[in-house]
Amino acid sequence: MKPLKRLLILAFAACLGGCLGVTPAKAGFRSPESLIRNVYAYYGNGAAELSRGLPRDGETARQFFDPGLRNAWTAPRDQPYDFLVQSPTWKLGPVSTAILRKQFDKTYVAVSFANHGRAITLNFIVVNAPDGWVISDVESPHDSLRMFLDQFRR
Repeated sequence: MKPLKRLLILAFAACLGGCLGVTPAKAGFRSPESLIRNVYAYYGNGAAELSRGLPRDGETARQFFDPGLRNAWTAPRDQPYDFLVQSPTWKLGPVSTAILRKQFDKTYVAVSFANHGRAITLNFIVVNAPDGWVISDVESPHDSLRMFLDQFRR
């Protein structure tokens, strides 16, 4: 499909959805892999607004995190590095995901990438909320996102 035609179809669908009162989900993603891809899209080398890391605002927190992690994500803190890339700066290589296991309402996803050439592996614990998949916690070999955010809270 030609790019212009695709753009027109998407614009029409968005307009039609708005006219009919249909709004997109306010939280979550369709799959665990989609959730992870969208997290790391904020760490790219593209446009400046997409390479500052995952935003700390309430809207982003609602979209990406479960209720128990949302307040911790948006709270002021003095953290020495960005937990999701394990560094204060980033130049990421390709991000790969693998479902480790599904356990009741949680899915454990291994995420691997290189940051400035250093191999990083994190385990995302994601849950399928009513509006889609969101992050419940992220584990590094030494810490978890919840503990990290609590530790550096002001």
